[in-house]
Amino acid sequence: MLAGEAVIAIWNGIAPEAREQFYEWHVHEHMPERVGIPGFRRGRRFMAIDPGTHPEFFTLYEADTLEVLKGHDYANRLNDPTPGTKVTTAQFRNTQRALARVLTTTGPGVGGIMLTIRFAADEDSVAALRVLARSVVGPRICGTHLCTADLEASGIRTGETKGRPDIEVPPAWFILVEATDAEALSETLSDDALSAAGAIAPFQRGLYRLEYLRTKTGFAP
Repeated sequence: MLAGEAVIAIWNGIAPEAREQFYEWHVHEHMPERVGIPGFRRGRRFMAIDPGTHPEFFTLYEADTLEVLKGHDYANRLNDPTPGTKVTTAQFRNTQRALARVLTTTGPGVGGIMLTIRFAADEDSVAALRVLARSVVGPRICGTHLCTADLEASGIRTGETKGRPDIEVPPAWFILVEATDAEALSETLSDDALSAAGAIAPFQRGLYRLEYLRTKTGFAP
């Protein structure tokens, strides 16, 4: 299960020449800073494991509530980015960032592989999508999570994102499925099953492996 009632889900690429800089910044500065914000519980970064997954990186922050993600502590960090953040995010590519409410979360723990599925849906499909998400079970399935984005909050430009051409429209809905291995996800949530539950194509699928996990910590600039 997720560690809170809300998440920030970020899909992004990185310019090839900035890859090592990205790793240094993300592991040693950015994720410790973010998880140190009051109400943030955990951060995880995943990397694409197949050529069909785009963009290359997926980062998930878990927080107490959506109000935490819309609150002053997080906004203050967004509007006062560090020099490292400014330099590194200028090299981001194809970025989608969603501040989202967790509608359902099930499962016994964290998996090493994450399937992300981005799509559109109508509000009257919530019940069916919840049922569909909860139906994803198996001996190697570690968790399934249905989330819907606050598009207004997700679209606010801050000191960190102002002027960046890489920012794309965030997904309105997404399902995350965690498992021990990629094979366990090979037949998970077909397009037909998603459509029958009210999800609206196109379905953007990505398969990622866990690279880094950061739990609650203080942050010293």
